[in-house]
Amino acid sequence: MFEKFRKSMSKDKESQAKESLKDQVEETLDQAIEDVENQEASAEAEEEQLSEEEKLKQEVEKEKDKFLRLFAEFENYKRRTSKERIELFKTAGQEVMQSMLPVLDDFDRALVEIQKTEDKNLLTGVELISNKLRETLKSKGLEPIAVKAGDKFDADLHEAITQIPAPDKKMKGKIVDVVEKGYTLGEKIIRYPKVVTGK
Repeated sequence: MFEKFRKSMSKDKESQAKESLKDQVEETLDQAIEDVENQEASAEAEEEQLSEEEKLKQEVEKEKDKFLRLFAEFENYKRRTSKERIELFKTAGQEVMQSMLPVLDDFDRALVEIQKTEDKNLLTGVELISNKLRETLKSKGLEPIAVKAGDKFDADLHEAITQIPAPDKKMKGKIVDVVEKGYTLGEKIIRYPKVVTGK
């Protein structure tokens, strides 16, 4: 009987141990499941936070790109308008200068004719006015093109209006006479000198 009791006790202990083990396993499984669920929840929350961060970063990048494009467009606009303004000033100045060239030509002709007279005061007065006008135009960028009889003819710089037989062999292909002076405004030729060449 004692043996039976011992066996029954041992079965009870065994069943209790099994129960305890079963409880521990269940508890461990529950804990593991809870840990996994917690990890998944935190991973989802982190992912959600990351995706929200990424969205914000993408939006910032888009806005930055828009801003850079707009800034570049504005810089191009400024450059283009300033270039157009400079061109406008140049062409406006060029038109005024070209309209003044016949006046300079008239002064040259007048000085030649006045030098033939004996009135020195008249010559001095006209020379002063002529020089003042030329200096004013020079300060605005107008320069005469230096050309004289005997210079070699250059089709890029001179405008030949006629050809005459050369007075001597040395004058062939060279400038015999300058009919009208040429002028530059800055770097640009606004009137080519009109010349007579020798053939």
